[in-house]
Parts: sequence; structure tokens; C-alpha cells
Amino acid sequence: MAVPKGKVSKSRRDKRRANWKATAPTLVECPHCHEKKVAHKVCKNCGYYDGAQVINLDQKEAK
Repeated sequence: MAVPKGKVSKSRRDKRRANWKATAPTLVECPHCHEKKVAHKVCKNCGYYDGAQVINLDQKEAK
């Protein structure tokens, strides 16, 4: 069985584990306003999610 000769430092260990690439979030078209939005999130343009208005953007702009 392989046995390490010495302790592997946290820095060396973490450098080895850090080989991953971040991916861009999936963008989908909003069915209400047809703008691009992040999947499973409220549309920032119109405030709709799953066919219902969740955020009233008219009130938000008035403040």
C-alpha cells in the first residue's frame, strides 16, 4: 500500500484540488417579456415568475 513520505501542506493540497472551471449560469427566455433571465429566478425586467407577477416593479420605481 502506498504511504506518503511526508505531510502534504494545506496549501499544496488545496492547489491540487482547485483545478475546476466556473461555468456561466444558464440563461432562459422569460415567457412574459422575452428577455434573458437566470433559470428558476424572478425576471428582473418584468417581475414575473412561473406565470404570476411576484414583484410589482411599478411600485419599486416610484420609491
